[in-house]
Amino acid sequence: MTSIRTILIGSTAVLLIASCGGYSPTSPGGGGVTVIVNDGGSGGTSGATVTIGAAGVTPSTVNVAVGQTVTFVNNDSRAHQISSDPHPQHGSCPGIEAGLGTLGAGQSRTTRIMANAGTCRYHDHLDDTNAALRGTIVVQ
Repeated sequence: MTSIRTILIGSTAVLLIASCGGYSPTSPGGGGVTVIVNDGGSGGTSGATVTIGAAGVTPSTVNVAVGQTVTFVNNDSRAHQISSDPHPQHGSCPGIEAGLGTLGAGQSRTTRIMANAGTCRYHDHLDDTNAALRGTIVVQ
């Protein structure tokens, strides 16, 4: 009985969290988000590089294979904090949340391993309304 109650409470909490906070599939970054539920840990091979500059992220969409990572390079003169959607809750892509943090000017960091197929949308948490600082990682 306790385990059924725990499952029901947990399921209800997830539904409540998903229904509040103003999340919509277009906030920020547009389109729906397929949650990358598994954090594959550190290491792995970088399958793509995203460069952050004063004009935004380039490229805004990258494709990587399951088991790969994405490297973010900050070529801007100010710090950026790449976070997965939705803003401000985040959490749709654990590989981003656990791997990047704040990137100072000139720094680069790599996400953790993308352990399952899906789509990660991300934004700069420090400038969350700037559409040029949003992007998508497609994990196939």
